[in-house]
Amino acid sequence: MRLIVGTIIVFVCVFGSYAAMGAHLEVLWQPFEFVIILGAAIGAFIIGNPGPVLKAVPSMLGTLVKGPKYKQACYVELLGMQFSMYKLAKSKGMTAIEPHIENPHESTLFNAFPTFAANHHAVEFVCDYMRMVTMGADNAYEIEALMDEELETHHQEQERIVGAMQSLADGTPALGIVAAVLGVIKTMGSIAEPPEVLGHLIGGALVGTFFGVFVAYGFFAPMAASLKSTFEAESKYYLSLKAGLLAHIGGQPPVMSIEFARKALFSDVRPTYSEVEAATAALPATV
Repeated sequence: MRLIVGTIIVFVCVFGSYAAMGAHLEVLWQPFEFVIILGAAIGAFIIGNPGPVLKAVPSMLGTLVKGPKYKQACYVELLGMQFSMYKLAKSKGMTAIEPHIENPHESTLFNAFPTFAANHHAVEFVCDYMRMVTMGADNAYEIEALMDEELETHHQEQERIVGAMQSLADGTPALGIVAAVLGVIKTMGSIAEPPEVLGHLIGGALVGTFFGVFVAYGFFAPMAASLKSTFEAESKYYLSLKAGLLAHIGGQPPVMSIEFARKALFSDVRPTYSEVEAATAALPATV
């Protein structure tokens, strides 16, 4: 929704004001200038980015339209899942966790929390570290260092996507100049034409500069910023898991472990202690 609203505001303010000044919108219609700029930008994007980033373009566009995929209800569910898992481990021992982490797709524990169960990376993250605990790993500092390394790798993968979009924003103004220069070259070939013809040709050339700057700072740069903030918000999902897991490994009771996990969330989506308490109280005694 933010993408749609922002796009409408940009178009109305720029082209509406241009038309209100008495200018003619049809002068801005220079399709070949657009092809030069956007075509070169797409080609440069393909040259400058590896396959995984190019494959991520459809999901990147989906992220821009939808925004962060986790709402407050998702975090309440995440804390409830952690509470159930830690309570099961505390009450029945780590052997009771093994069937769930070895076969998470059929786990009654995980499937009781559908948002979490549908997140392959989050399920894998939890299963990997709980498996390490069942195998005897109990040094919270060493496990934290390993978690940090894994989460940093995940962050770098997302940063490549943000960097690709930012590079697109940085490059399109220069490609606009390329289109403008080509328009000027075309104009110089018609230097013997009357002033009104030359004026039209020069105006068409300048549209290239306008369009390059317009799409760069009106769309591509804000999109890069939006992706960055979205990925940062979504990273809190894993940081909450990390905080809860480390608290559990450190010997904290389930209610304290999820309090550690809750504190890792951004304030705009962080449920209150009372909300978490009510949600965990409503969970079944056994999973």
